[in-house]
Amino acid sequence: MLPPALLAASLLAGPVSTEIALPAQPAPLHGTLLTPDGPSAVAVILPGSGPTDRDGNSPLGVAAATYRLLAEGLAEQGIATVRIDKRGIAASVAAGPAETDLRFDAYAADARAWATEAAARAGLPCAWLIGHSEGALVALKAVENDDKICGLVLLSGAGRPAGAVLREQLASLPEPLKTQAFAALTELEAGRTVADTPPALAALFRPSVQPYLISWLPLDPAALLAAYDGPVFIGQGTTDLQIGVVDAQALAAAAPKATLKLWDGVNHLLKTAPADRAANMATYADQALPLAPGVAEDVGAFIRANER
Repeated sequence: MLPPALLAASLLAGPVSTEIALPAQPAPLHGTLLTPDGPSAVAVILPGSGPTDRDGNSPLGVAAATYRLLAEGLAEQGIATVRIDKRGIAASVAAGPAETDLRFDAYAADARAWATEAAARAGLPCAWLIGHSEGALVALKAVENDDKICGLVLLSGAGRPAGAVLREQLASLPEPLKTQAFAALTELEAGRTVADTPPALAALFRPSVQPYLISWLPLDPAALLAAYDGPVFIGQGTTDLQIGVVDAQALAAAAPKATLKLWDGVNHLLKTAPADRAANMATYADQALPLAPGVAEDVGAFIRANER
């Protein structure tokens, strides 16, 4: 770990942002390396579900730039980051397979490859994985048998299998949609595709996405974490409308040595937000809103305290 005086001096020049490409089939993957002078650690930021890009934005109404802000906050602490456009998204769109061919393991394999690339570019023995939302599960799956990963930072990540979380989110559907949705989930969890789903459920259960769901639904984040013995930081906001404190607590119970941090009044995108749904969701499109105080600082302090 750098002494405080040396760390402060190394940051005066400011971090350097570099566009990088990772060789992959059928096309390269793309990301941004943000490097302070003489980084003491490097981390790969893994995005959440859907069309979320390397900065944490999405055409589905999200413009919070959570990952860019986190990368900048970590750079101020001497930590380099690689934030990525996952396979099929933004600049990595050409690397995406047809939806029917996508499997969860592909994201985990890409995360391992990015960790190796990040460590090599930073001249360090390993890289951290920072997974946000679904990216936390990608990190947990990627860390199996990989010595290029220093440890895990799991932010706003589910602590239960996806089916349990989806049932909570779908519980407010009117009947008979709720019963139909739950029945479809049960079939997919058993590894069977569903032939007939109502048009109102097509966005979630369309035939082309069902093979991916079958690869994803059986994964148990708590079980994956229990099998990992490296350093782990679990961060969760108390006003998260998508993932609850109960999930963070489930993860912490699976890894008693992990560091659990609950951020009061912080939402899914790691911004300060009230519990009121409308006001909370308004932060998703607020480009000027910074990360909640303490988020980047807590993550950076944990990484620095556990450097190899």
